[in-house]
Amino acid sequence: MAIVIRPLAPDDYNAWANLWRGYLDFYQTSVRDDVYQASFARMLSSDQPSLNGLVAVSDRHLVGLVHLIFHRHNWRLEDVCYLEDIYVDPAYRGGGIGRSLISAVYAAADANETPSVYWLTQDFNQTARRLYDTIATVTPFIKYNR
Repeated sequence: MAIVIRPLAPDDYNAWANLWRGYLDFYQTSVRDDVYQASFARMLSSDQPSLNGLVAVSDRHLVGLVHLIFHRHNWRLEDVCYLEDIYVDPAYRGGGIGRSLISAVYAAADANETPSVYWLTQDFNQTARRLYDTIATVTPFIKYNR
């Protein structure tokens, strides 16, 4: 199975939205339709170069996605990269697509001269954490929300 990782494209909306819905369902949350539309448009906009989307494609079908955001950080001179969402269609898991998506984020960060990439996951996401533990360092930080 050949997998290609590429930037999000205008014709990807429906397939991308289905994948992102799967991601949000996994985390037992949802967003309004206008948030789907706005997020997609932002990731494609040349006016928003800090927001990016990449997709994994197999046989012309989107099978995975990752969203990344470059932003300033007070502890560094260079930007940092937040890997906001990563999801692989359950039918395609176990074949290295998640690792390929993260590698593509690392490559994008390197190209942007952004040495730090970080992301969050929930403690119950054991399957993904087995991958994450092999390619990144877990931190002791605890997240708070308003």
